[in-house]
Amino acid sequence: MRKTSQQASLLLLAILALVPLGVSAFPPPTTATASSPGVKDILAYISKGWNELTRSMSECRTFSDPKTGEKSTLYLPADFPVPSGLKAVGARCEVHITPLPSVIKKLGQIDPSSIRPPGLLYLPEPYVVPGGMFNEMYGWDSYFIIRGLIDDGRLGLARDIVDNFFFEMDHYGEVLNANRTYYLTRSQPPFLTSMIRALYAAEKAKGQADPAWLAKAYRYAVTNYRFWTSPPHLAGTTGLSRYYGFGEGPVPELGGGATPYYEQVARYFLVHPADSRPYLMDVGQATPDSKVMGPEFSLLIGEGASKGEENIARLALTPRFYKGDRSMRESGFDVSFRFGPFGANTQDFAAVGLNSLLYKTEKDLEWMSSELGLKKDSGQWRQLALNRRAEINQYFWDPELNLYYDYDFKSGHRSLYTYATTFYPLWTGAASPDEAAAVVKNLSAFEQPGGIVMSMNDTGAQWDSPYGWAPIQLIAVEGLRRYGYQEAADRISYEFLSMVLDNFRRDGTIREKYNVVTRSRETQVQVGYKTNVVGFGWTNGVFLALFDALPKPLQAQLNKE
Repeated sequence: MRKTSQQASLLLLAILALVPLGVSAFPPPTTATASSPGVKDILAYISKGWNELTRSMSECRTFSDPKTGEKSTLYLPADFPVPSGLKAVGARCEVHITPLPSVIKKLGQIDPSSIRPPGLLYLPEPYVVPGGMFNEMYGWDSYFIIRGLIDDGRLGLARDIVDNFFFEMDHYGEVLNANRTYYLTRSQPPFLTSMIRALYAAEKAKGQADPAWLAKAYRYAVTNYRFWTSPPHLAGTTGLSRYYGFGEGPVPELGGGATPYYEQVARYFLVHPADSRPYLMDVGQATPDSKVMGPEFSLLIGEGASKGEENIARLALTPRFYKGDRSMRESGFDVSFRFGPFGANTQDFAAVGLNSLLYKTEKDLEWMSSELGLKKDSGQWRQLALNRRAEINQYFWDPELNLYYDYDFKSGHRSLYTYATTFYPLWTGAASPDEAAAVVKNLSAFEQPGGIVMSMNDTGAQWDSPYGWAPIQLIAVEGLRRYGYQEAADRISYEFLSMVLDNFRRDGTIREKYNVVTRSRETQVQVGYKTNVVGFGWTNGVFLALFDALPKPLQAQLNKE
């Protein structure tokens, strides 16, 4: 890989010394003709896309799983009766319907590898999938999808999605990474209260406020908060939280791609011996504490000293690596090198993004309990938020680099891996005005022609440079707006929107991720999903949210491109 995190931090200082603090002009548009698709065309694509991306238990397309290539089985909760009409759907779609082997009360309670074949988990209401290989309802994707549905007036579908998460908590142990059996060991970043609050505000604005639903939602939100603030999700004695995936060994959702991926990881550690000790082991020296839990690899480690014979070793990744791998996937940033190579150290970090979201959860719960007349609860949530805000400042804020960094609570040091999650404290309101101003002064390190880049590190991983993802654009832009930096927010919005529009003109699609340096959908991902999926749920939602918040003159300018 091209840069270490320490080198990247030095590079950041050099960048900040040489690059102007802002970009005064908006990016040059692609030359449009009278027949070129414009804003109205991409808005129509998004509006139509909600129907194409909506799934329900009455449609045959709901059950296929492009990731594993297996024909899906539909699993019902063990204590849940078969809904009326579902047997007919199973017969029509040739899908086997069966109960899970046991009642599930918490994540990690059941080993998904014991559920054969893997399959879809039943949800009672329609939902929106991201698209392509991601043909199920995802945890954090759904927040950004809901933002788009709200902007498009699809409040009923937005509520269906939130109600499905309540169903997951009742029957599958928590908000899931997604509703497949192989995701029964992990959640995703906690956006549940953000979904509830955005939806309730939209319904209230239309005179459709439902206090009874909010009271129900509040109870689920409290349960979700406790999941993230209880062991094993606690980050040592910091008072903060970490990502921690349950289960052991390789993740099953990689299907046939698991062995090639994990061999790639093993080869990396083989040629980076300083990084390899906790993660790579000789199969012949395995112990009960470091037993082989995944594929074995016969890899060349050198040449015979006397005869020039190749020296082949049988190597495997350690249980510690797989725990980090699973925890990294719970973070949603799969894959980046932010928590060590291939995310191998994820469980050792209090994550700035996660704890900023928990701060927002506490503030949202304060608001919800106040709205419901629960004054005592409201005061308790206010104090918890104040405590977490102090911890965010203590552990994540770097007063020299003037950015937020993840905290390695095992070593007692900040990571210094410069990453776009530095904008999360602005989005949630956890940053002080002075800290927000300092982050803005460093904006040029992240800002590229197509918007905000994920990191300073070109590792080949899809959640590092040169890639930008829609959710981060929304978080950065709304964080800037929150602290009064409207010009910067408008500029970054325009950069991202115009890039998506330019690429839409070329092939008529919206994609999962973009190269924000070249303003292109063309990606050369070496680590992670190499396909740039068409759809795409959260990009659609973020496009609408950013466009609607853009001043009218800039909307008109974008429309002229």
